[in-house]
Amino acid sequence: MLYVVILVVLAAIDQITKQAMYQVAHGQIGFSIPIIKNFFNLTYVENHGGIFGLFQGKINLFTIGSLILIGYIVATEIKNFKNYTKWTKIGISIVAAGALGNMIDRVFRNFVIDMIDFRGIWNFVFNVADMYVHIGIYIIIIDYLVRKCREKKSGE
Repeated sequence: MLYVVILVVLAAIDQITKQAMYQVAHGQIGFSIPIIKNFFNLTYVENHGGIFGLFQGKINLFTIGSLILIGYIVATEIKNFKNYTKWTKIGISIVAAGALGNMIDRVFRNFVIDMIDFRGIWNFVFNVADMYVHIGIYIIIIDYLVRKCREKKSGE
């Protein structure tokens, strides 16, 4: 139950941030609020494609592909979930929240709202759901490495 709560709460936070940015920008693509001059802005962008804005205009392809992939992962992994460690379950819940947040956009808006703009580092604009995917993956990897390190120490 905890993992479902994590997923729902985080997906809701993602949707709230996107809606807030949409309202502040009045849907004006490129509307930007400087937070740290020449480094970090909140910039309203509509992504009609895939990751990093690739394949613009192919949102339906990504939506269908993502739905199929999500369905496959759920069908194959649901039986294994109970065997995962607490941290891996948390990581998976966070990744799922990110996937759900962007899928909600694809299905109901026909585009994904991005707004986090570190123009001082790169040209890509992303959103809270994208951060969840990365954070969740890092948690899963760190949990795996810690377990392997402990197994190695206990085997010595």
